[in-house]
Amino acid sequence: MKSATSALQTSQRLPRQLLAAAIGAVSLAAINLPVAAQESVEPEAPAVTSLGDALAQGDVTLSFRARTELVDTDGSDVDLTSLKTRLTYSSAAYQGFSTLIEMDDVTHITDFEGGVGDPEGTEVNQAYLAYTTSGTTFKYGRQRILLDNQRFVGGVGFRQNEQTYDGFSASNTSLADTTLFLAHIHNVNRIFGEDSPAGDHANDTYLLNAKYAGLSAGALSGYAYLIDNEDAAAFSTDTYGLRFAGSQAGFAYALEYAMQSSAANNPADYDADYLLAEGSYKMGPVTLAGGYELLGADGADGQFITPLATLHKFQGWNDKFLGGGTGNILGGIEDVYLSLGTSLGGVKFALNYHQLSSDDSGVSGMDKLGSEAGFLVAGKLAGVNLSMKYSAYSADDFSVDTDKLWLTAEASF
Repeated sequence: MKSATSALQTSQRLPRQLLAAAIGAVSLAAINLPVAAQESVEPEAPAVTSLGDALAQGDVTLSFRARTELVDTDGSDVDLTSLKTRLTYSSAAYQGFSTLIEMDDVTHITDFEGGVGDPEGTEVNQAYLAYTTSGTTFKYGRQRILLDNQRFVGGVGFRQNEQTYDGFSASNTSLADTTLFLAHIHNVNRIFGEDSPAGDHANDTYLLNAKYAGLSAGALSGYAYLIDNEDAAAFSTDTYGLRFAGSQAGFAYALEYAMQSSAANNPADYDADYLLAEGSYKMGPVTLAGGYELLGADGADGQFITPLATLHKFQGWNDKFLGGGTGNILGGIEDVYLSLGTSLGGVKFALNYHQLSSDDSGVSGMDKLGSEAGFLVAGKLAGVNLSMKYSAYSADDFSVDTDKLWLTAEASF
């Protein structure tokens, strides 16, 4: 029987309270940490002697991304052509302070019929004030946060409207081969846009990620992601995990384990596990890769979820298993996947295949969920990045057959 005593509730709050204290302590202590010795000294930037200099010496970039997405769901077709325009200004640093402002506009070139996750609209994508001292960078405001492979915290950069975060973060590299990241997030700007009720989620969320890259075999990351979503209670979770990733003599590999429990205002009460094992081998211009990923389930009580992830990167490009933004479905998901990639004449080619099954078929009522095959062709022509990506999902026990095709052109100035 699951307990709901006040003592247990207090113990569940302790990690969040300790992490909040840690952010404050590390932020203060980091100012006095020695900067790790550098093997080489880079040339100094032009002198900035005033705030006016910092603003005048800032950089401005303008980028465009045009995309056509076609979706064929068991004979029902929709398509959308859209254009994203991004204007970014980043100042030079003055006495350690700098700022960045980034505006995005997404315009529909064709009529919007639904079924494509690229809403129309204009909004501030990033806007933050930064301060850097002694190997530590502090940021306050709306910012991009990409941690490890974005399986747990990412920006969903493939979509026209990126996911960004409002809050405070601190990143420290003072210790040799070590990166410490701490953040408190009070709002998540989701891909659905400002005009959607699901576009913003108020949070009281803490993120901690520590990575050590001083091992000859790879980098070791440890993390704690304590999500308190005030608008979507089912997203509130505490996740703790370890990730190891590296490469040797043409082989690349990654192993990861995490455990998760419901937290804060989440009405569910569950504990579930995450497991990843993947590897690749490069043979001349060809890379062959494969892996196994498990997002486990705790019976019918709940399943391991990743509501801040870049979900489009995982479980196939077709986005069949978004789970309402959680990244999982009842009974959990096992994903066995293979990929083959190469580059010829500056053009990238990639093939992938996913076989997806239920972790607990007794709960989900499903065994084989489905499979997906996809390919990507990408290159550059006259300074414009061009790509064609295709995904074909074949349903077994979950959803319906769906084909998707993306044609994308990008340019920056």
